[in-house]
Formats: sequence, structure tokens, C-alpha cells
Amino acid sequence: MLLKVEKKSKVTSSKDVAKIFSDILAAEDEIDRDKEHFWVAGLSNANRVVYVELVTLGLLNQTLIAPREVFRLAVMKGVARIMAVHNHPSGTVRPSPEDVSAMKTLKNAGTILGIKLLDFIIITDGNAYWSASDDGQL
Repeated sequence: MLLKVEKKSKVTSSKDVAKIFSDILAAEDEIDRDKEHFWVAGLSNANRVVYVELVTLGLLNQTLIAPREVFRLAVMKGVARIMAVHNHPSGTVRPSPEDVSAMKTLKNAGTILGIKLLDFIIITDGNAYWSASDDGQL
């Protein structure tokens, strides 16, 4: 599902990205806010937003992430880089072992495709966030 976001807005920090997706999550139906969401923002070479896509809507504590689905639109739209964002309904921003594994898989897939994974961000309903890039993990 493609989402409407201010196109061509420039992303300059993980805080900018976390704010965009916190606003998207807040606009969701209350029932859906309690499920894990996994979004991808496709960016141009100048870090301008080309698209935002909800790749998967999961369960209370998990969602499936497949590189094929994450990079499908990125390849079709010819973007240079992506940012992956998902929420933790539990309120915990620290990445789980599954999150770390998914991040590494996406980074490797992006390297093969020539589409850089700029960041892997976890947000919560309370506007807290964690950024792999800020934490030195990307």
C-alpha cells in the first residue's frame, strides 16, 4: 500500500524519518496501531522522498519481512536508497534478535541490488525511536 507523504521532501536525519512514520502510525485506526507495521521509504540520490510504502502489516509482536517485498518497489521506481521503518507496539525501541537479523539481510540484499539501506528505524507509539545508523550498526 503506497502512502501519501510530502513528496520530494528531503530527509536529513533519523529524527525526520521517525517523525514522518510516527505521524503515519498515529493516523492509523486505533486497532491497527497495536500491530507491527513495516514501511519502506524510497529516496533519490539527494535523499528526497520518492515513495513511502507499507510493505507488511503484522501481528501484535511480529511481522514478516522478505527482501523481495522490501525492494520490489525500489527496483521498479529506480531509487538509489531506502530507509526501513517498523514499529514496536510493546513500546520497546531496542531491536530484537530478529530485527538485527532482518536488518543484516536487507543490507546484504540492497548491496547486491545496488540500493543502499540508509537506516533501519524502530518507532513506538510514544514518539520514541531507535536508529541503526545512529547506533553505528549500519
